[in-house]
Amino acid sequence: MAEHGWEGVAKIAQDFRDASVRRVEPSVPDVPSELPNDVTDIPRRLLAENEVLITQTAPENLVESLAIGKLTCIAVVTAFLRRAGLAQKLTNCITELLPEEALRRAKYLDDYYHEHNRPIGPLHGLPISVKEHIGMKGKGLNAGFVGWWHHKGEDDAHALKILWQAGCVFYARTTQPQTLMHLETSNNLYGVTVNPFNRDLTPGGSSGGEGALLGLRGSCLGIGSDIGGSIRSPAANCGLYGLRPTSYRIPVGGWSGTMQGEEHIVAVMGPLSTSLEGVKLFMKTVLSAKPWLIEPSCVPIPWRDQDSQLTVAQNKKLRIAVLWSDGIVKPHPPITRALTEVVTKLRDIPAIEISTWEPHKHDEAWEIIASLFFADGAQEETAAISTSGEPWRPLSKFIIHENPYVKHLSVEEIWYWTTRREQYRGAYNDVWNSTATSTGPHGEPEGTVDVILAPAGPGAAAPLDQSRYWGYTSQWNLLDYPALVFP
Repeated sequence: MAEHGWEGVAKIAQDFRDASVRRVEPSVPDVPSELPNDVTDIPRRLLAENEVLITQTAPENLVESLAIGKLTCIAVVTAFLRRAGLAQKLTNCITELLPEEALRRAKYLDDYYHEHNRPIGPLHGLPISVKEHIGMKGKGLNAGFVGWWHHKGEDDAHALKILWQAGCVFYARTTQPQTLMHLETSNNLYGVTVNPFNRDLTPGGSSGGEGALLGLRGSCLGIGSDIGGSIRSPAANCGLYGLRPTSYRIPVGGWSGTMQGEEHIVAVMGPLSTSLEGVKLFMKTVLSAKPWLIEPSCVPIPWRDQDSQLTVAQNKKLRIAVLWSDGIVKPHPPITRALTEVVTKLRDIPAIEISTWEPHKHDEAWEIIASLFFADGAQEETAAISTSGEPWRPLSKFIIHENPYVKHLSVEEIWYWTTRREQYRGAYNDVWNSTATSTGPHGEPEGTVDVILAPAGPGAAAPLDQSRYWGYTSQWNLLDYPALVFP
């Protein structure tokens, strides 16, 4: 590290990434030297017609075509490799493409299909992109730190093993921010990842590499992580579906990051997709493998996709409560307008009932979660940055140095804030139960609100280095509620 300096290590990382893009065959087309702000139409102009068609197909339709032999795995993987290479040139979202491994895997799957006349599993041939800090055996695992460039994955992450067994193809690894604690995506190894719909704006973070890649349809299903909004922010900024599952739902063994083992605010892994069915496909595939048998912290609950709130009981309405504002930062007019449009359409559905959700002390929620994010006073983040001498990125400074709640907590202080967390969760649960329309035979609340419809942020995608309000996403991390963003 010392002989190169952090800038030298960054050049090595970028050269390594660029070389992986150059190894894609047929070669990735060059992009114009002067780019417009909105680059989403460029891949359609530079790729072959069949590649455009493949890469703009929803994942559930791709697996169907692959399962009946309508498409070959090699054709699908090649198309996504080329479009992912273009996405890198347009938004700087890739840490590494995997052309040799991906095509070798695709050939194996095609040969299997030819021999057995059936797919190998439910994800047969489906390309899946992966956020870099989710480990792959023998591959880099830097988690956004220059000083961790030499770290390698000891094994494939547990979730990746499950998806591989189901037949998928890993072909692209994507960018994340320094510390993994930005609602944007910039680090000193690769620079800034930008939004494909407006390159002056952020794609969100910390899974912003996935957001930009999927936004450009260089992927149809990707894997991110979320501790304060890191799946939902990119999904919202890039027009995608993104799910933050409840903690201990998806196995997380094999990923990298600071503060491994902390349990105050638990990070989760989850999908981003170009379709809602893609999110369901990911969840059903992973949970069908019963990950709790290998990773015992996972809760042993299957994916219940057979249940529909609209058909469980014919006389029961789906109750949706709308959070128009968290009472701290008022959403910008475009956000309120979008919420209003959705609510107007929902009111026309007889099986749905709309009400307003009043925020319950969301300012207190931020105080609690911000106090628990860095219980060691951010010592591990500071050490990881200091290892290489790399500079602090603006949003790393914001969430650590400018955050008044960051301090080294004693054991007693950790107990105090964890108790505050549980008390707040209980109080919020009481608010939810207060929406009940009746009680059951054991006094349990019945007819409560089913879902809260809320903004994913106070505004649309922000200018670079300006995403400084976490409250609309971190609220649900503190409560540990599952949360889905949809375009």
